[in-house]
Amino acid sequence: MPLPDLIEILPPPVPAGARITVPGSKSITNRALLLAALARGEVTLHGALWSDDTEVMVDCLRRLGFRIDVEPEPGEPANRTMRVTGLGGVIPRAGTPGAPVELHVGNAGTAARFLAALVCLGHGTYRLSGVPRMHERPQAELLGALRRLGYRVDAPGDRLPAVIQGAGRRPGPVEVSVGESSQFASALLLSASLGGWEVAVTGANVEELPYVEMTRRLVASFPTGGGVVQIEPDASSGSYFWAAGALMGCPVSVEAWPRSGWQIDAEFPRFLTLPPEVSRERDLGDSIMTAIVMAPLGTRPVRFTDLGRLRVQECERVMALRTGLTRCGARVEESGDTLTITPGPLRGAAVETFDDHRVAMSFATLGLKVPGLRIHHPSCVRKTFPNFFQKLAAPAPTGLGAGILDPATGRLLSAADLLPA
Repeated sequence: MPLPDLIEILPPPVPAGARITVPGSKSITNRALLLAALARGEVTLHGALWSDDTEVMVDCLRRLGFRIDVEPEPGEPANRTMRVTGLGGVIPRAGTPGAPVELHVGNAGTAARFLAALVCLGHGTYRLSGVPRMHERPQAELLGALRRLGYRVDAPGDRLPAVIQGAGRRPGPVEVSVGESSQFASALLLSASLGGWEVAVTGANVEELPYVEMTRRLVASFPTGGGVVQIEPDASSGSYFWAAGALMGCPVSVEAWPRSGWQIDAEFPRFLTLPPEVSRERDLGDSIMTAIVMAPLGTRPVRFTDLGRLRVQECERVMALRTGLTRCGARVEESGDTLTITPGPLRGAAVETFDDHRVAMSFATLGLKVPGLRIHHPSCVRKTFPNFFQKLAAPAPTGLGAGILDPATGRLLSAADLLPA
């Protein structure tokens, strides 16, 4: 039975300590899948995330002719072992202008950007499209860079849908800005070796550089001749459970917390006591959303700065956070790309997720402390963390012991009910 369209979070009656496992990193999984397809021989990915975004990447790579075997993993239901047969830069399938290979990327920014660069290495025609929100998200910087390398890209308004004519290896220098998204630079860096591209990353948007560095380090360490890669847990997803422990006043930790330095959100535990200012440029990535929903229950006002990047992701996240917190009674002031939040009493309310997984999970975390908090369209968590609500509801020590209620029926949902359809 699928999750209902509206759920209510019931705080645990007696908060208890927990040690939580979280699925693999989406950012690393989708980078590793693409690098595995470009490798020579079989690459095995352990701890790979299995969610909407990674399923999209697997499906598109299979449509391009790559063999990918996927098996469940013990210990974390949302992880998979994936075996990818790399072909050393050969793209097996190619379409024609009249019948391009169709690649539907959903609302997965990583798949949209990384595959746009990858298919340039093929010899044929490819069409990338997605859901309506994906067609609104920026692509111009990447598509322009591919054109400067000599590839033909037809994309009205420089957004998806885009038709790309692959032409194989085209060596040369190219500049790309991270002003709107690091994924533009990462897309080029992932395929640069086999494309012969000399990528120079420009732009003043420092907040994106950690993700570019993640890409560079993964490229440098990847077993290009075949081998084994261990995907580390997703730090952004882990932030909800660190925050839950702080809000409920009980010890909660995340197993195998990443210490590689690849994920900026691995710094989140340092922000459980919020400082006066937190920056999306310098301090946190997506987990800044978790910090924002914690702030009304803090002890002093907090300014969250440099939030412009949040406006062009799965939804307009600054608006979504401000709207949801205001409905809960929080004092939120928006000025430019800054939110200032002053602590005060909160009340339960129905919060719209705008089909954004991180909005849903952030407010569900707040619901562990604030009774009566309801989440619209909770199934959107399948994008990166399909068993999130199961983790909230499981008894300690492997879960948080919350109740998840269907307000329409008054029925407490079971573990089987808490997986998105």
